[in-house]
Amino acid sequence: MNIFDKGFSPSEASIRYLDGDYVVLKQGTFVRCAISGRPIPLEELQYWSVDRQEPYADASTAHEAFVRYGRGN
Repeated sequence: MNIFDKGFSPSEASIRYLDGDYVVLKQGTFVRCAISGRPIPLEELQYWSVDRQEPYADASTAHEAFVRYGRGN
C-alpha cells in the first residue's frame, strides 16, 4: 500500500533512535516532533536525540530542546 492507494491513512511510527540512524519498531508514515508536536514524515526525519529518544522537526527545534534540556536526559 502506498499514499496513492484508495483508503491510505497516515499513521504514527514508533522509532528507536540511534547515532546517525534509526530503527522502525512499528511501521508508520510519520513521527511527532517532541517540541512542536508537528508530524514529521519519515523520509524527512533528520534531527533527533538518542539520549531522550525523541524526534525534532528541524534544526531550530532540535536546538530549542538542547537549550531546554541540555545534552543528556
